[in-house]
Amino acid sequence: MNLRGSSTSGRPVRISTAINASLDRVWEVISTAGNLENVHPFCSSNPVSAWPGVGAHDEVHYRSGWVYHRHFTHWTDRTGYELDIGAIGEETSHVSWRLDPLDDENTRLTIEVWPRPVSPIPGLRQFLRFIIVGPLMRNYLKSVTAGVNWFATSGEPVKEDQFGSHIWFSAKKRHR
Repeated sequence: MNLRGSSTSGRPVRISTAINASLDRVWEVISTAGNLENVHPFCSSNPVSAWPGVGAHDEVHYRSGWVYHRHFTHWTDRTGYELDIGAIGEETSHVSWRLDPLDDENTRLTIEVWPRPVSPIPGLRQFLRFIIVGPLMRNYLKSVTAGVNWFATSGEPVKEDQFGSHIWFSAKKRHR
């Protein structure tokens, strides 16, 4: 695997959502091998090559046809994990998943993403991140956290685009 490094410089795109389930249940949901097939509305498959813990590795096969590799760099049971994600040969984004118990029945899930640069030109990079990447990434993360809540409470896997489609990650629809 040849992923190029990621950076945690700058401000991350961040979504924090209350999940209507206990910390243990949410941890079980997000730490199970292949979990994205249950919670991720834009993921068609989530093959795993190493699991769990630091050094874990899986793939995210998006409905759009993109394939990203996830390499886990930090892992703390019942707290969360960090990973680098990207396509082979491209720079990666860094991602943090964190759990905080709100009470016995509710857990806060926070996902932060430090997106990979989309332009080599610094001023343009910041403009694109503010105008395009940030809003689209927040929309994406809202769907993923909604999927975690859905599966943690219902036990049923999410459906394709269950919380709305996404221009980057949904299957491309053909129109007649």
